[in-house]
Amino acid sequence: MPVAPNKKPRKSAPAQIDRPNVQIGRQIRDLRRSRGLTLSALGRIVGRSVGHLSELERGGGRIRLDVLDSISRALDVSISYFFSAPDPKESPESEIVVRKAHRREINLRQSGVHEQLLSPHLAGQLEMVLTTFSPGSGTGDGGRQRKGDEGGLVLSGVLELKVDDHGPIVLEAGDSFQLTGNGRHWCHNPGPGDAVIVWSFSHGNF
Repeated sequence: MPVAPNKKPRKSAPAQIDRPNVQIGRQIRDLRRSRGLTLSALGRIVGRSVGHLSELERGGGRIRLDVLDSISRALDVSISYFFSAPDPKESPESEIVVRKAHRREINLRQSGVHEQLLSPHLAGQLEMVLTTFSPGSGTGDGGRQRKGDEGGLVLSGVLELKVDDHGPIVLEAGDSFQLTGNGRHWCHNPGPGDAVIVWSFSHGNF
């Protein structure tokens, strides 16, 4: 009887990585790093293992919305942050340009303060943020801790700025400022209208 040829075992197909998951994973990683959080620290906040979070950041596995919601809350952004940025493969300009309709909201916990990310990503050495302080709002008694150089330009309204032991300094539309080194500063809008400021930060300082 003829002997049937040996059949080679079929190789299992490589696991498919969902491209949107890769994009979301990269955004989680960049945002986590910009917040100065390790995987372990984020894992403790959201109740997930380091291995699970690491897999999500690599774009592997299924990203459940409830998990993504927990991560977004821990990183102080809206869950829509992860869906509002265009895919660079579909829109190559999105690595360089941020269209107004695609700005992502950040720092949501502060009442009366609306902030949008103007930078296309958080992987570089510079971030730009558009901050709108509603009348009477500000950074609160705790202010903001600096970790490096940052500066800003007042586009409209009035801003009171106190830097460490200096101030408050009253800034109006067209005025700009630069803050260096580590320290703490406070912002307050004393005017009747919104105060709108464009900030620039060295890596990981917003």
